[in-house]
Amino acid sequence: MAVIEARGLMKTYGNTIALAGIDLTVEEGRILGLIGPNGAGKSTALNAILGLAAYDGSLKVLGYDPWTARDVLMRDVCFIADVAILPRWMKVSQAIDYVAGVHPRFDRAKALRFLSRTDVRMESRIRQLSKGMIAQLHLALVMAIDAKLLVLDEPTLGLDILYRKQFYDSLLNDYFDGTRTIVVTTHQVEEVQYILTDLVLLNRGQKVLDCSMEAFEKRFREVLVAPEQLAAARALGPVDERAAIGRTLMIFDGVDAARLADLGEVKTPGVADVFVALVGRDTAYAKGATQ
Repeated sequence: MAVIEARGLMKTYGNTIALAGIDLTVEEGRILGLIGPNGAGKSTALNAILGLAAYDGSLKVLGYDPWTARDVLMRDVCFIADVAILPRWMKVSQAIDYVAGVHPRFDRAKALRFLSRTDVRMESRIRQLSKGMIAQLHLALVMAIDAKLLVLDEPTLGLDILYRKQFYDSLLNDYFDGTRTIVVTTHQVEEVQYILTDLVLLNRGQKVLDCSMEAFEKRFREVLVAPEQLAAARALGPVDERAAIGRTLMIFDGVDAARLADLGEVKTPGVADVFVALVGRDTAYAKGATQ
């Protein structure tokens, strides 16, 4: 059974189409990156998956309709948003006590083991913690719940690069076990590319790309082409090209690496670069929304 199964998922706000009838399948034990610029439909899709918004079409999450069976569903789903909702007056120890009291599948010992490797102290109040520490506390609370699905919506927004790396390393090493399923949206695309197993690119409520990362790495190639090779490279039909300090950086879709080897160094492009190549440079990504 797929953890998430959507068919013709649609959501409109007045005359604005937030989701234009997309299909989506997320199997157990996968880490899906739901990527796109602001207004692409990412948050709308997550709200539907979490039972926070009504929708048209068919949607099942862990076998349930999230809109009508949210209370049951949330026993097996955890969620981290871009802004931690922990009360600022609460002590760290009180936050742990609270979650232990309301969630029957919370493992206090696991949360404490994770926090023991951080600078977060039990007697500190939330307001005394940096944003990075709050993210660590939130992650510790969530990872200690035996959930089947974890949904992350810009979980490292506003954190410095060190905390972002620690967050995703902890997620991969301390939480993900090959049976849990994770869905993550982020603008720091290149930082999560290495943990993803699957990728969905959204733009204006529609899917631009839906594939595994294995397929992505086989399908797309990036080549730094010297001037004398430009004609030969263009004959192979790049989907995008841009100047790169005396050379031209080209992205190819479906062209065998062996045919590209004579043109220059061949490597796998970044997800954000492929997104720009597929939807055009007038998008928010092209204007720096990935930063």
